Amino acid sequence: MNDAVVLVTGGTGCIGAVVVRDLLAAGAGRVVVASRLGTAGQLPLWLPAPLDTRVTLAAADLAGLDAIRKIVAEHRPTHVVHLGGLQSPDCDADPARGLQVNVGGTQVLLETAERLGRPLQRFVFASSAAVYGPRSLYPGPLVHESAALQPPNRYGVWKLAGEHLCRLFAQRTGVPTVCLRLNTTYGKGRDRGRTAAPTTAMKHVAAGAARREPFSMPYRGRENYHFVEDVGACFAAVATAPFEGFSVFNIRGTTIEVAAFLALIEQVAAELGMASSRKLAIASDAAENLFVSDLDDRAIQARFPHLPYTPLAEGVRRSLLEFRRTDTRVSRDMKTQ
Repeated sequence: MNDAVVLVTGGTGCIGAVVVRDLLAAGAGRVVVASRLGTAGQLPLWLPAPLDTRVTLAAADLAGLDAIRKIVAEHRPTHVVHLGGLQSPDCDADPARGLQVNVGGTQVLLETAERLGRPLQRFVFASSAAVYGPRSLYPGPLVHESAALQPPNRYGVWKLAGEHLCRLFAQRTGVPTVCLRLNTTYGKGRDRGRTAAPTTAMKHVAAGAARREPFSMPYRGRENYHFVEDVGACFAAVATAPFEGFSVFNIRGTTIEVAAFLALIEQVAAELGMASSRKLAIASDAAENLFVSDLDDRAIQARFPHLPYTPLAEGVRRSLLEFRRTDTRVSRDMKTQ
């Protein structure tokens, strides 16, 4: 890996920052981190200051197609991890831009990579469980990658389009290509998108009595949870481990009812001595969770058998401790100003 040049789009976001950390730990020669602003974003949450000299920050809005072409041509990556894109609320608020970023940006990135003088060694695309349909469509206990696909919103439709673009790219070029489907990522740095709500609930509890306003989950039903460090490790491993061909995999997670997840937060918080001034609740007008859960992850476990998996209670514990540490530091800093 020491001669690898890995381009990570969306690399300063919640998952991307962990992927960058893990790529560096794996010995990547250089990691080009592309984001809309070209700033460090959430990288300081996971990397010590100053940033590793192997990290290059680059500005590229995925709606600015010329910027994508320029970055690929300038840095000539050997590997690409494509995490960048707009999440569900942004796609709903501005469908035209969502289409341009999530589909147009993916297409131009693949097209530009195809024209490199040397073929890529790997292309990894961040898909989503939003490509599946309502849970009622699947009678079995788990939803396999081969199950019928019926995305419930534009975001899911565009993620499915991205998967097909990746498949065509792999067929034309022979570049080993992987699409990873995941549900709700939680933990440090998860602060955007509809499914940031579980992390917001943990931050609420970690703030304790200092947080006066109540917190209610905006949706109900079952949900599949992935600890952020597991997700980052998965993308980094899939980008660097031996692999040939094209595949789509579900990422491993834990599925429970939203109400049970909130109860788990409160239980772990109590064990840690965190007193919460208000109980967590589900909003009275909460809609049923749109996205399917109970993902069948046996295929990725068989193909990449050493991926980490953090039990849900442990992930919640580590997240609460981090949020309490961060909240305490912020409160201390405010008092000294």
